[in-house]
Amino acid sequence: MAKMIHSMIRVLDEARSVEFYDKAFGLKVARRMDFEAFTLVYLSNGESSFELELTINKGRTEPYERGNGYGHLAVSVADVTAEHARLTALGLAPRKLVDFAPGGEVIARFFFIQDPDGYEIEVLQRAGSYQ
Repeated sequence: MAKMIHSMIRVLDEARSVEFYDKAFGLKVARRMDFEAFTLVYLSNGESSFELELTINKGRTEPYERGNGYGHLAVSVADVTAEHARLTALGLAPRKLVDFAPGGEVIARFFFIQDPDGYEIEVLQRAGSYQ
């Protein structure tokens, strides 16, 4: 059986992205691999063994186009209301909290936030299918 281990995104500024993911989600640099043309930075925390791989292509000055194929990353938190307030206080501009109730019953409570490169991150209340 396959095990998901990481997802990769390309970022323009390593320090800015590392700071954002630390502040927003407590992700710390687990390892950094520097090569001639690019650097790989793996971020993780104690909540999961899954890692976010940041790829920084050296010499790149233009923002990346995400295209229409990228959707979002998702994280779950114990208290989505408190997390929304914390990120707002940090000035990270999370969007509004949403109670998703397509059949009248709330099946998900979440908000979205963007990282410095414009990647969307969904922050979900840890419950039901979203553990």
